[in-house]
Amino acid sequence: MSNECLDKNTRNRNQRHIIERIIIKGNLILDTPTCFGSGNNDGDTDLEILRDSIEDKALLMGSSIAGALRNYLREYQNGYGTVDNSILFGGQRSNDDGEQSPLIINDALSSETIKVELRDGVKINSITRTAEDGAKYDLEFLETGTQFPLYFELLVDDKQHDRTRLIQELAISLQGLETGEIRLGIKKHRGFGRCHVEKWQVWQFNLRNHEQRIQWLNFHHWEPGFLKSHPTHDNIAQALGVTLSEQEIEDKRQHLTITAKFTLASPLLIRSGQASTDTASDVVHLKSQRNGELKSILSGTALTGVLRHRGERIINTIGADTNIISDIFGFVDEQTKKAKASRIIVDEVEINNTTDLIQNRIAIDRFTGGALHGALFDEQPIFGNDKTNLEIKLTLRQPKDAEIGLLLLLLKDLWTGDLPVGGSSSIGRGRLQGREATITHNDKTWKISQPSPMESLVIENSEKEDLEKFVTALHQEVTP
Repeated sequence: MSNECLDKNTRNRNQRHIIERIIIKGNLILDTPTCFGSGNNDGDTDLEILRDSIEDKALLMGSSIAGALRNYLREYQNGYGTVDNSILFGGQRSNDDGEQSPLIINDALSSETIKVELRDGVKINSITRTAEDGAKYDLEFLETGTQFPLYFELLVDDKQHDRTRLIQELAISLQGLETGEIRLGIKKHRGFGRCHVEKWQVWQFNLRNHEQRIQWLNFHHWEPGFLKSHPTHDNIAQALGVTLSEQEIEDKRQHLTITAKFTLASPLLIRSGQASTDTASDVVHLKSQRNGELKSILSGTALTGVLRHRGERIINTIGADTNIISDIFGFVDEQTKKAKASRIIVDEVEINNTTDLIQNRIAIDRFTGGALHGALFDEQPIFGNDKTNLEIKLTLRQPKDAEIGLLLLLLKDLWTGDLPVGGSSSIGRGRLQGREATITHNDKTWKISQPSPMESLVIENSEKEDLEKFVTALHQEVTP
């Protein structure tokens, strides 16, 4: 092809004429341990976090942020379907003629050097309630409180007729980070990856104005963190100068949210796979860093495991198909290896005001009835008191009445101590006692309270009979 043809094609190419650029900086803070997996399993752990190749800092890819923002915006606008009609993130991957995304998202490095928290996991057989052979694994997580400076740049061209909609979609997406509704990394539905953006800084440059073009050219694009000379904002919508009222933009997501406060009715032990530095016990309860302090934790994975197992028992008792369990908690097909994501989000729980005590135990020889030689071991569970409290939060996306009924039965079993959590449940550990619960579905809210086990339940709602209707729907749904 001649140079003349190349010049002609270049002149006639459909190029974007950028007339405005909006730069946004934010400070992302991790609220729970988070893993941005590197895909490398050649190290000491099964999955290592993604690291920068030069500095000893964690790397948060811009593509990971973009995927989370796009998915959040799609669900906000269209519910939990597959339709994506946003203009902020460009065309779909399957659309060869799709538009390029006008939003640029940079990779982010952690503000400080990496502080790693190790977690162990194991797959439990639902029938034998014992660990699957060869199914133990360990993961690296970033500690709670790790911070990442975020950088976004929105390009507005002269063909973008609906600028207001573009800015609103940007505000909705970033507001998901602001409110902590967007989670990042792996195991997001099991309590990990919860985060929020604390502050924002916004710059808007009108490139039709000569002075503002020069300001944009001189801007420190690659300098991480906030600029001290520029004001900060708590609300991204206000910073961008847009409104997100329900009349203009409707949130089409549907959730069931159960928030319940418990206390410990018995000692609790969720085994930590890492060696303890402050005790000689063979087994210690799981702890995690919270605001620079080690806190006792009820992990989302442990809680989800007991809820799923008890749900299977309930469905099997009714004599029904267990597909409802797979629909709620997700599954992996062992033959095709296809997976379906969980629709229930179970948060990791911090347990406050507990006491650590060491208990000595010994294994008994079942043949002789005497002590097994060399089988003396120590365990360090946590014990509760009058001030001990923990708050469990369950969120079910796009719930059906029968599924709500099943979760209510699971809440009842947790509430009465019939469903223990953690290990050593056969010797009386892991039992909880409910105190308060708030159940929210659509525009209805039910509040349940029981100040002490000797008092009756109090349900604060004029339509409290609806709770029984959910359980009735479960029986009608799953019974052949």
